[in-house]
Amino acid sequence: MINKVRKSFKAENNWHLFIIFLVFAISGTLSVIVSGPIIDFLKINELVDSYSLYLTIKILIIFPVYQIVLLVVGSFFGQYRYFLDFEKKMLMRFKKK
Repeated sequence: MINKVRKSFKAENNWHLFIIFLVFAISGTLSVIVSGPIIDFLKINELVDSYSLYLTIKILIIFPVYQIVLLVVGSFFGQYRYFLDFEKKMLMRFKKK
């Protein structure tokens, strides 16, 4: 099973797979933390009455922040090229639709 996961993520070995998962975990958490002050600065909670609209806007803010944080954290772990290729592939999927 681990070999399927490694193949899916194009990881060279188990250590590389661990680093990839660690970068994803750190980036996800950090992007939510970093987007908090951005949302506060824009005063979105004061401008929007609907909670569902607030969540939609929050997700739209978190998404680009996540892309940047993923590259920065990936670079910190020496995986800039891997995550740059990952982002290109993901953005191409959005373009197709």
